[in-house]
Amino acid sequence: MTQIPTPRETVGLVGHVEAERRLLDAWSSGRLPHGWLIAGPRGIGKATLAFRFARFLLAHAGPEGSGSDGPSMFGDDAPSLPQSLELAPEHPVFRRVASGGHADLHVIERRMQDDGKRMQTVIPVDAVRAAGRGMTLTAGEGGWRIVIVDGVEEMNVNAANALLKVLEEPPPRTVLLLVTHAPGRLLPTIRSRCCQLRLSPLEPELVGSLLKQYCPDMGNAEAETLGGLADGSIGRALSLAQNGGVEIHRDLVKLLASLPDLDMKTAHKFADRLARREAEPQWRTAVELTARSLSDLVGAAARGEDLQRRGYSAADAGSLQRLAERASLDRWIEVWEKTSRMFAQADSANLDRKQVMLAALGTMETAARSGV
Repeated sequence: MTQIPTPRETVGLVGHVEAERRLLDAWSSGRLPHGWLIAGPRGIGKATLAFRFARFLLAHAGPEGSGSDGPSMFGDDAPSLPQSLELAPEHPVFRRVASGGHADLHVIERRMQDDGKRMQTVIPVDAVRAAGRGMTLTAGEGGWRIVIVDGVEEMNVNAANALLKVLEEPPPRTVLLLVTHAPGRLLPTIRSRCCQLRLSPLEPELVGSLLKQYCPDMGNAEAETLGGLADGSIGRALSLAQNGGVEIHRDLVKLLASLPDLDMKTAHKFADRLARREAEPQWRTAVELTARSLSDLVGAAARGEDLQRRGYSAADAGSLQRLAERASLDRWIEVWEKTSRMFAQADSANLDRKQVMLAALGTMETAARSGV
């Protein structure tokens, strides 16, 4: 797998043409709103779009005075306008943003704690206040001052209130780009003061194509499977690829297909592999895929969803569809909720992960035996 660039280093962005066009049109109008809420599922390019627009603004300052409340930027004799937010990687602005060295761009996100061992659990108020003070200063290069909040839902209460104050009284020629996968967790007053830009999941075929770019040695079948499992998120697809997602998915579906007669030898082998001390990423992946498989079972039972569009082969989709029919919808929902609690307790109480996984599989086996 090739080195995956961070959002601030990423040159291109695919699948969000309409969102880019909306930002470009807002800039072209000369009345650019100061607050944007970029929302959508994890790993689909929200932060990449935010940095892409930030670079564009820093490289295309526009005439003095054009902003959220200023006059139109261009008259009847408008010059040729940029048709894309793209900025070449050799551009000085691109290089400085990528290195974190542009004075007019402030990025707020969770960082390492002072001990250097763990990430912050929330975005603290000090980070927002520091960015707010920076926004009151004259732009170092006479253009825009930009703040990107990557994971705005992770702010603590005081940080959220400090951000709200900036949104209510924004300094001239400032833009705040708020990135979130959970807009419902934000203060309604923050949402109401931003233009909302909702990004949609990528098509499975597009995710598969991007995977081939980042993982040129990956086979077509594996890329297709990951494209289906990723739910439109290239970030999730890459995480699954790094952590053995295809193999875990294959083994898990094989176990589910054996129900109601669980293959205990295979189940123990599966659980043993995940319980090893060095297998933390694989355990997380298995928990995620188990929850997803149960969600798919519920979807198949409730709405007759096409499981082949969810990354399953035709044979696996048929096996899971038959499994969904072996118990009532309510029973499968109950299993889904119970296994979710089991996995949560495995972390909170430091339980034996092998036994937790075996118990989860046993719960599914019992449901499959119960009949509709």
